[in-house]
Amino acid sequence: MRHKHGYNKLGMESSHRKAVLRNMATSLVLHEEIKTTLPKAKELRRVFDKLITLGKRGDLHARRQVASYLFDDEASKKVFSELSDRLQSRNGGYTRILKMGPRFGDGAQLAKIQVVDYDYSKTQS
Repeated sequence: MRHKHGYNKLGMESSHRKAVLRNMATSLVLHEEIKTTLPKAKELRRVFDKLITLGKRGDLHARRQVASYLFDDEASKKVFSELSDRLQSRNGGYTRILKMGPRFGDGAQLAKIQVVDYDYSKTQS
């Protein structure tokens, strides 16, 4: 048994886990706020912070790395144009995780993960 190996397996095989994290990262970039379970949100935070760091670097290799990870071309464009500009002054910690309470069906702890400077006026309309 290997303790403290650096990531949570989330009860999935590696290919499934990678696909889930890629899907959630793409959704978080596009919508800037998603609702998921707390362990998935904590793993997504690690992935998203690395994508934003690549976006702030901005060279060709970083663009290709982000484009190969995200499923949507619009999402990778948004990382380099909008998100990296907004988060340029921050040295990390680009996401916020808000606990929402247990899910009704199975009691799993739900959480909302959002970009730190999320604009709440977009959801009010």
